[in-house]
Amino acid sequence: MKYIKIILAIGAGIILSSFAQAQTLNWANLTKDDRHIINLNLGYDYAASFGAAYGYQLKAPVPIVLDAQFSMPAGENLFDDFKSKAGAQVRIFEWKSFCFSAEAQGIFRRYENPYARLLNFGSEFSGTIGYYRPSWFVAGQAGFDKAIVTHFKNSELYEDNYPGEQNGWYQPATGGNFFYGLQGGYSLRQISFYLKAGQVIEQDFKSSPMIPFYAQLGVNWKL
Repeated sequence: MKYIKIILAIGAGIILSSFAQAQTLNWANLTKDDRHIINLNLGYDYAASFGAAYGYQLKAPVPIVLDAQFSMPAGENLFDDFKSKAGAQVRIFEWKSFCFSAEAQGIFRRYENPYARLLNFGSEFSGTIGYYRPSWFVAGQAGFDKAIVTHFKNSELYEDNYPGEQNGWYQPATGGNFFYGLQGGYSLRQISFYLKAGQVIEQDFKSSPMIPFYAQLGVNWKL
């Protein structure tokens, strides 16, 4: 029983330490006429992963981009584990070439191993401040990823060994991670390339996930 709990704890840790953060934008290169933003990315956030995202810029007094994202780790069974996000980011403040933006995301994640399948709903909030020019940018980001509610479904293998174990939703919130890091990129007229990397620490500020860092390389196309 103790071994099984360890396996499930590792699975929960994967859920909590996975980041498919909002599209990394060069605000100085984004014009009011740029409505659609397509993103492709490769990263490492507990495991090698790849993903895609779509952003839509609203017609508003300040730049607001709604986005939806999907990513999964590279592996044999691609759809055993994945994460999807939907939300918005807004440029709140601009002074000369300095910008501050904030973003809020709703998250749905899935993780499966031979003993259980975990489904998780969560949220992510972050802020980014940096120096933005039309052809390049550099910025720092910090945020918090919260796992709000998780559904456990035990496998037949688990139930054969431990009959009577219950499936269902687990509340209150099952944990969360703070993350912080740097990002930078180079922009052409319609295409931007970026790189981001940073650290992860659990919400108690005392421990870290098994892999306490993340990195992502991506490209944006503006349409």
